[in-house]
Amino acid sequence: MKIQIRRESPGSPAAKGLVKKLDEDLLERYPLQFIHGLRPVDSEDPDLFFVVAYEGDEAAGWRAQGCGALRPLEPGVGEIKRMFVLPEHRGKGVARAILSALEAQAVKSGYHTVRLETGTKQPEAISLFRSEGYAGILNFGEYADNPMSVCFEKKLG
Repeated sequence: MKIQIRRESPGSPAAKGLVKKLDEDLLERYPLQFIHGLRPVDSEDPDLFFVVAYEGDEAAGWRAQGCGALRPLEPGVGEIKRMFVLPEHRGKGVARAILSALEAQAVKSGYHTVRLETGTKQPEAISLFRSEGYAGILNFGEYADNPMSVCFEKKLG
């Protein structure tokens, strides 16, 4: 099967379903106060780049498998948010495809750096980001005082 990454509104049915599953997954790992989603204003921001990963083909149809977003953080810097792949589709390259699409968009948007936050109880995410060239940084912004956050950064070029 082929993976296809499509830009969609975070309010699309596929995106809403994936974000619901993401939030359920995070609530199993963390207390609510340590979960950081998109802000309501992000959904209205024309610079928010939200994608949904689909697997399939024209004959069998396409099934949503994962999602991710890129939002402006500061001049020249974007933040990757809401990366998630359904558990049954992990290990198939979906997360790497999403991350690659978000990084490509970051370059198109003129970002020289991307940052992200993940949680201490998500070793699979930490491993992915490190394997893709992300370096650990001090927790930033809304994550600065969160003991369950781990932040990363990658210089694009």
